[in-house]
Amino acid sequence: MNCPNCKEQALRPVLTRQGTEIDYCDKCKGVWLDKGEIFQFARKPKLVSRKLNEGFKKKRQGNKLSPRSGKPMIEFRYPGGPLIDYDTESGGLWFDAGELRALLNSEANMKMNLDRATVGSSGKAGMSDNLKRRERLQAGKLLPLPNMFMRSMYTLFGLYALLGAILIAAVEFLDMPVEFAVGFGLIVMMIQFIIGPFLMDLSLRCFYKMEWMDRSELPEDLQRFVKQLCAENKMKFPRFGVIDDGAPQAFTYGHTPGNARIVVSRGLFELLDPEESQAVIAHEIGHAVHWDMLLMTIAQMVPLLLYYVYRTLVRMDTSDSENKGNQAKVVVAIGAYVLYIVSEYIVLWFSRTREYHADRFAGEATGDPSKLASALVKIAYGLAGQEKKKDKTEESSGSRSANLEAIGAMGIFDGKAARAFAVAGFNEGVMASGEVDKENVKSAMRWDLWNPWAKWYELNSTHPLVANRLMYMSNLATHMGKEPYIVFDHRRPESYWDEFFVDIIIHLLPLLSIAGVVGVFFLMRGAEAFPSQLTQMVPYLIAFLGAAMMIRFRFSYKGGYFPKMSVASLLKKVKVSSVRPVPCTLKGKIIGRGVPGYIFSEDFVMKDDTGIIFLDYRQPFALWELLFGLLKAGEYQGREVAVEGWYRRSPVPYVEVKAIYSAGELNRSWVPALYKFTAVVLFLIGAGWALLSFFGPKLGLL
Repeated sequence: MNCPNCKEQALRPVLTRQGTEIDYCDKCKGVWLDKGEIFQFARKPKLVSRKLNEGFKKKRQGNKLSPRSGKPMIEFRYPGGPLIDYDTESGGLWFDAGELRALLNSEANMKMNLDRATVGSSGKAGMSDNLKRRERLQAGKLLPLPNMFMRSMYTLFGLYALLGAILIAAVEFLDMPVEFAVGFGLIVMMIQFIIGPFLMDLSLRCFYKMEWMDRSELPEDLQRFVKQLCAENKMKFPRFGVIDDGAPQAFTYGHTPGNARIVVSRGLFELLDPEESQAVIAHEIGHAVHWDMLLMTIAQMVPLLLYYVYRTLVRMDTSDSENKGNQAKVVVAIGAYVLYIVSEYIVLWFSRTREYHADRFAGEATGDPSKLASALVKIAYGLAGQEKKKDKTEESSGSRSANLEAIGAMGIFDGKAARAFAVAGFNEGVMASGEVDKENVKSAMRWDLWNPWAKWYELNSTHPLVANRLMYMSNLATHMGKEPYIVFDHRRPESYWDEFFVDIIIHLLPLLSIAGVVGVFFLMRGAEAFPSQLTQMVPYLIAFLGAAMMIRFRFSYKGGYFPKMSVASLLKKVKVSSVRPVPCTLKGKIIGRGVPGYIFSEDFVMKDDTGIIFLDYRQPFALWELLFGLLKAGEYQGREVAVEGWYRRSPVPYVEVKAIYSAGELNRSWVPALYKFTAVVLFLIGAGWALLSFFGPKLGLL
């Protein structure tokens, strides 16, 4: 973007201490704020919005061109403040030198730490964020990936060594027959592997409206590309399925390279250009060529069996605590559960390694790694969001499917995550050409590379963070003598660990409140008297739990005002997480379901003029959501909507819906209201009970 005053002078991204990016002109000192960004500095955004609307009534045509849309802007004076230039198309605001400072000074409820702002792309200030690693990635020398054969061998050996240790313990201490221990594992693994793909075929046809495509129905360029790639790697032409949904998605599954299935959504071809589509398909073929479907199924069987051993042992009668056999069962059960958790993380680490190899395969197969990089940005910027809580019946059953979990790792992003699609930095004028604003991509990458939450989510994901994948593909492009898709040259302005620890405390506050009450009673009563005083703790536990829930509600469901924002402006936020939200209002069109084609999916994918984002529609009860997805969600496809909610990132950007408006129809989420109601009721009951217990005897009430 160029400065409206200096014409040819490019605006420089600058990150404020509030975690919001602004665009700054080094020459004339002007400042550009994208739609809704001004409210990130307002303590009373509703008041600021009212004054902006009041000033807008006296607008006049200006002579400056918008750096975002290139069209003439409107001028109006902020009441009691400076003259502002406003772009009616993008919703952005331009402030000449000193005007933004004057506005901030005129409003005691606004604050922007411009003096602590940090340079974005120029790299002249701020802390280096793992600079040496970035320089190595962007150098011409190709960084080696871990040897795939060796890593596969010692990963599988290590996993089955863990399983073997538990089975040996079961045989030695619990008198379990060796034939049963070994035979059961082999039988379950064989059954899962054999029927898994056929179950996927059936479920995709029944619940996702997937239809198989004949080879001739594929675009001609894609047919030729896949045919050549399969011939080079001596594998059969894969079977293709298509899901009729505008949200982009692609994944592969099967037994071996010889019977691989590749499933894509209609939105994949609508959003990507032909070369980007080929790169995504090449990534999926890379999984088949590397036998990832078989290896991931074998690997996932270990945590499955360990979990089965744990569930079996905890169901056994252990009431006789003096019985040595029962004590051994408890020890083995605990060991099985610990190793189950360890093995799950090993499998996730193994999956992330294979994703890098599939990316490199696609980059080499297409001859241009930038095509897969741009496809990743367009489809989903960091797809590994948080999973919704499981239904209690599902949790209690302990049923798990190794094949379904292994298949999830074969997608272009983390298949466990529902919130799947957020596009970094488009505008309507360049969508058709497939071009993306690279500065917006860098802004979205900052969360992955700077926010401590990102590493935590990557640790729990089948896929690496998209920012890391983009950097490795840029390294491959440089090695191949091609221009890298992105060179991340932003500098981290500060450590974000303080916000991270605050988020952790807020998230764990209800648990910490309970632990605090128990600790205080323990210290006051002593170890001997503590058990007999447990009932006296109950009202205090309830009261403090309610108070903690109210504090977490105020932090995680900030209300009062939901300013109009855009997807592009939200993606720039670094100080955001699943706990720390940004209230916002978005307007756009629903282009697909949250899970493409899934008839029960209650969530949505929405596109505005700047990008695409996932909408998380929640209700207090799972059946409520299921019925909405089945009966109502389909009616929203293709509609223009306005959405109020809370922008979050975990690490995929998404908006938790508060209310969605369309064609005079309103649907609300009652989760926040129920959470607040529960917190208040718990606090009142607990506080009232505690007061009655304390003063009741003195007043003769008890």
